[in-house]
Amino acid sequence: MIVLDTHVLLWWATGATESLSAKAKKAIASERNSGLIVVSSISAWELAMLVARDRVALALDTREWLALVAQIDKVTFMPVDNEIALNSVELPGEFHKDPADRLIVATARKLGVPLVTADEKIRAYPHVLTLW
Repeated sequence: MIVLDTHVLLWWATGATESLSAKAKKAIASERNSGLIVVSSISAWELAMLVARDRVALALDTREWLALVAQIDKVTFMPVDNEIALNSVELPGEFHKDPADRLIVATARKLGVPLVTADEKIRAYPHVLTLW
């Protein structure tokens, strides 16, 4: 099982795999074969915000795009529950204030699985296992 950061989901699902590291590609392929790919539902919000602000363009309406992604075998969206929400506020050590990143990190920590991310700030955070 792995958790995908929002940008990794976007690159992978749109076929922009040249943006992914070799480790990220391998981890995603492995989980598609015999595991589970988890996406925090905060990524749906983050993606919708990026589209609304014209920072990301999708070939489909955001709702349709997310619905198609949710149909990909081995992909599941995980809701932000109370535990994840509270843990995102109480992350150990120093972590930046971006709420989406905090919720995604808290999701990976709750599940005890790696977070696939290119984000250097997240990768430098010692309290979550990351892959890149």
